[in-house]
Amino acid sequence: MSRIPPLVDDDMTEAARASRAQLGAYGPFDNWARIAAHSPTVLEHVAEMLTAFKAQENLPRRALELAMVTVSKLNACDYCVSHHTPQLTVTGLSPEGAARLPDVENHPELDDCDKAVVRYAEAVTTRSGRMRDAEVSDLRAWFNDSQIVELTWRIALTGAFNRFNDALQVEIETEVTPVSA
Repeated sequence: MSRIPPLVDDDMTEAARASRAQLGAYGPFDNWARIAAHSPTVLEHVAEMLTAFKAQENLPRRALELAMVTVSKLNACDYCVSHHTPQLTVTGLSPEGAARLPDVENHPELDDCDKAVVRYAEAVTTRSGRMRDAEVSDLRAWFNDSQIVELTWRIALTGAFNRFNDALQVEIETEVTPVSA
């Protein structure tokens, strides 16, 4: 059970209801939205940012999902792993391949770009202040500076979501199949 009760529509501000609907177009995050609605500013900005990212399609979906699943597994966030593993399998990775993350050594389903993304996500998550310049420059074989900035932001944001979800024990929506981190 969540540590903060999810708000019902009648208890939300009009702006929070609109942001909840906007986030619903991004994905099945209704439990998250109903808890975030306690702070309409949080819900509004997250919904706007995520839908804007999705609309601009700056990053390849596979790279994004690899990063988010990697971070969520490192942080043991079942909520995020459950939501993003199916998205990763849509990009061609098998459930077994996703379960193997963040291990990239001899991973038969990952190409060099995939491995670089997973390694980068792990570095940003576990030792961002001690990274080598090469860990960023290695990404330039596949990504431009705009994409690297967004990838880094999405990795850091995933870590924030992991902590939010776990601290408040946000429950996985019933339409999402639970996947253990």
